[in-house]
Amino acid sequence: MDMRELIERLTSRHKLGAPIFQRPDLTFVDLTDNDRLRALLVELRDIEGFTHLVLLTAVDWIEEGKFQLTYMLNNRAANQTLGLRVYLERKDPVEFTSIHDIWPTAETYQRELREMFGINFPGSPRVMDEFILEGWTDMPPYRRDFDTLAYSQQTYRDRPGRATNDPRDHMKSKMYPEG
Repeated sequence: MDMRELIERLTSRHKLGAPIFQRPDLTFVDLTDNDRLRALLVELRDIEGFTHLVLLTAVDWIEEGKFQLTYMLNNRAANQTLGLRVYLERKDPVEFTSIHDIWPTAETYQRELREMFGINFPGSPRVMDEFILEGWTDMPPYRRDFDTLAYSQQTYRDRPGRATNDPRDHMKSKMYPEG
């Protein structure tokens, strides 16, 4: 399978951005029309042989006011992996299309993304059930505006004799002890 030809064919129907050919077996491409996600995923699965959802993950681009979802799909027969990226506005609430009916394994990823980033996937089974953070009441911890220092100071007591170091200064002193 030639990924360049595949991306060219798909771009004519699905409004894809410029591809990034990371390695011969790994390509990333942005979907510029989020409403086309389901149609594109079904085409990739049923026609193009991308039968395995490897991963569904998110990145919080707080400076741009967006979340990036990356759907990693694999075509085992062709030894090709495609990273399909979509961008969501970073607002509350954040909701996006569930794909659990296309790939049942997406249910687990979607539960994790709801809990850790606050991205909801309406209609996904058990998406509102506690998953990793049982009893969590604070904002989603993978959002970049979650203050881990404030959370730890409010949640855990100081232990006498424990030294803490600024990671940047600590690593600098370890890497460059003379400087």
